[in-house]
Amino acid sequence: MAKTGLMSETNPILELSVTRRCLILAAVVMGATLYATTLLVASTLLPQMQGSLAATPDEIAWTTTFNILATAIVTPMTGWLVARSGRRRVMLFCVVGFTIATYLVGQAESLETVVLWRIVQGGIGAPVIPLANAIVLDSFPRKQAGLVSSIFGMTVVLGPVIGPVFGGQLAEAYGWRWAFYMIVPAGVLASFALWATLPEDEPGKPVPLDWTGFLALTVAISCVQLILSRGQRLDWYESNEIILETIIAALAFYIFVAHSLTAKQPFLNLRLLLDRSYAIGLLLVFIYGMVNFTPIVLLPSLLQQYAGYPDSVIGQIVGFRGIGGTIGFALTFLIGRWDPRIGMAIGFAAMVAAGVWLMQFDLNVNEEALLWNAVLQGISVGIIWVPLTVLTFKTLDREHLPEAMAMFHLLRNIGSSLFISLSVAEIIRSGAMNYSRMTEMISPFNRTLQVPGSMGGFGLETVPELAKLSGEIARQAAMIGYVNGFGLFTAASFVAIVLVLCAGGRGKGA
Repeated sequence: MAKTGLMSETNPILELSVTRRCLILAAVVMGATLYATTLLVASTLLPQMQGSLAATPDEIAWTTTFNILATAIVTPMTGWLVARSGRRRVMLFCVVGFTIATYLVGQAESLETVVLWRIVQGGIGAPVIPLANAIVLDSFPRKQAGLVSSIFGMTVVLGPVIGPVFGGQLAEAYGWRWAFYMIVPAGVLASFALWATLPEDEPGKPVPLDWTGFLALTVAISCVQLILSRGQRLDWYESNEIILETIIAALAFYIFVAHSLTAKQPFLNLRLLLDRSYAIGLLLVFIYGMVNFTPIVLLPSLLQQYAGYPDSVIGQIVGFRGIGGTIGFALTFLIGRWDPRIGMAIGFAAMVAAGVWLMQFDLNVNEEALLWNAVLQGISVGIIWVPLTVLTFKTLDREHLPEAMAMFHLLRNIGSSLFISLSVAEIIRSGAMNYSRMTEMISPFNRTLQVPGSMGGFGLETVPELAKLSGEIARQAAMIGYVNGFGLFTAASFVAIVLVLCAGGRGKGA
């Protein structure tokens, strides 16, 4: 990947009026906020989408995992796209394409078409966040960079708070499709605002794209995602499909590594991993991606299908996570003065606490506990991000920042996608196993069940009674599966704390 950033060498924007710059800031923030909002809105809708599309829990998770995967793969191409077409054209194309794809998600009639348009939505919208961030920084003098970065960060965090709340209300009243339709008018407005405010710019110096590395990495990641998404359903390596995908993934990854170490301008420069802080930072951001979105993908299906919560309440819970993120982001102004390891340790410790709390929940969990847990999750996510970024890039030369940042965001998104699939597979596996174990105990020959009152309100005499009992056992087995999923989340957060302790202290550039 060429060593080029997204900011222009000659900056025509600085010649514009203050009013024009503020309008540019508002336009790009609107576009970035829409993209960030979509993922949280979609997580709120998963239970209703699952019922509408007759999908299983692992299948409906594809609408999130493959969206994140598409984002991960396309994000490192942002610099190449800007060099070929210019920032204005790329930003407009991405926001317009994202808006159209969002409408088509709402129009989709089958699981396959929903997943297809979610992939398009993630891929075509992937450059929006990094490009919006670059435009914001490039639109104001350097002395105002801190102020506009804070405004950009706060608004992008606050936007997803509102989306799930309104999306949940619309889904409950009119169906899940209207939560996606809700985004379309805002997308049209953002497209018009970008068209009216962003000045024309010329494409930069042509930048070669390492297609061999890009395609090899894409194939490898896609195959691993398919293995994790379909492995439980196909009984893992009892399936020829899983074996074939494993072979292809291993071969593609070997080609990617070998080519990246020998090419003059690789898609991702693996030699940067020789920097210890950067290497540990990549491991930490991978885990950060793992724990960031997993709870908000798992909780909605648990709460609606097994605990009986309506979509509007689920939307509020997801929205409160955004409130926690805003609080955590604000706390970084204080924590930012400390060693970045302290901030990350606090953030991941809060994540461990949230995970342990989630593992204590049962099917009678109350709304207040869910809201406060969501706030705690959000605070931890908000606290971690800034010190994690500081630690990762503190010893790297600035000339390597664009390609280093590409790998940073790539691993963050891959971590989210893969860990969601792994957690869903564990929920299904352990849920089925515990259902089988518990139903073994339901027998007329089990003397314990013959004790008066031992069966509570359940009976074994008629088919309806047995069906009712089977349903309750399925609910409790599923809850055990979700607790195990939250256990994986907690364990990953704890591993991150150990890695933080292995990271170096303040170094050059800190």
